Amino acid sequence: MHARPKICNPLPLNMRIAQNRACMRGQPKIVTPASFRIAVLPGDGIGPEVIAEAVRVLRAVESRLPGVRFELEEFSVGAGEYLRSGDPMPPATFERCKQFDAILLGAMGLPGVRWPNGTEMAPQLDLRERLELYAGVRPIRLYHSAHTPLKKYGAGEIDLVIFRESTEGMFWSRLGKYPPDATEVCDTMRISRKASERLFRAAFREAGRRRGLVTLVDKSNVLPSMSFFRRIFDEIAEEFPQIRTERIYVDAASLYLVQRPHTFDVIVTENIFGDILSDLAAGLIGGMGMAPSADIGERYAVFQPSHGSAPDIAGQGIANPMAAILSAALMLEWLGLGDAAKMIRDAVEAVCERGSLTRDLGGSLTTEQCGELCCLS
Repeated sequence: MHARPKICNPLPLNMRIAQNRACMRGQPKIVTPASFRIAVLPGDGIGPEVIAEAVRVLRAVESRLPGVRFELEEFSVGAGEYLRSGDPMPPATFERCKQFDAILLGAMGLPGVRWPNGTEMAPQLDLRERLELYAGVRPIRLYHSAHTPLKKYGAGEIDLVIFRESTEGMFWSRLGKYPPDATEVCDTMRISRKASERLFRAAFREAGRRRGLVTLVDKSNVLPSMSFFRRIFDEIAEEFPQIRTERIYVDAASLYLVQRPHTFDVIVTENIFGDILSDLAAGLIGGMGMAPSADIGERYAVFQPSHGSAPDIAGQGIANPMAAILSAALMLEWLGLGDAAKMIRDAVEAVCERGSLTRDLGGSLTTEQCGELCCLS
């Protein structure tokens, strides 16, 4: 079993946060007293339910750490906000979010609420692009052998992190328009040197804190943009001679993630490839309810569960809140509260020892019961 890595902030911290909150390469230290302002965006579907449990866990952490205070302010965003005001991310809300130390987000979008071109509303993508949150960090860790469909893996034996470029790639075309009578529609994959270099450096820094391996996933044997992506990766790799590297095509990576996930440490890839591979990888550890995420830039960061709004189960109290709770742990680590983040992860690990949790993991716990157990642990 691998020792649990410390996932510190892979990028420069929010420049507005005091230097004594920085997450250092060694064990992060809590500096007290400290107050952190968190914008909370519950969103749509099960978003409010799982974020409520993440907030409850944050309050439990706060009660155990004298001098640490979380100032939480909630904002309405998403498809529901669009139905109320005509804008899923009102400009005033966006500007207010920029004033906070971090953003904790639930889930956004509903299948039946779409733009005229047929695409779902995704203000979380607007946040990534407008705040330049270029590093999509998707930790994948198995907490119990019963959670994986693979036979031979125990807790901690699947432990990797995917770095997904979150501001361009194939998603760059998502706002494109086409006439109703179009006979063909083309999307463009954009790969820029600036975005690629900063993504790769973030991935290499993270590998230096983990097991020292970065795997590039691309399709450079077919796509010129991916060949360019690989060339930039090779250049940045020379800056980190102590880190081992490998290069795998995306189709092969899909196979190897199922056959031998234990061999991966840090995977770095383009936007849409990362979107797909992170879902596949989540399936190896119990599903989207166990998959946290962070989208991090030079000044801002958003933390959210990797799952969507799941309107089919919204309001039933059966959603798994662990991804949201673990996303809160990522947020605390980014803010420099490494001990607090460890407190949450230890609690999740203790609760997961029972194997069955919420319905998605073969259990009968409600969303609230799962959050309460984490608080008690």
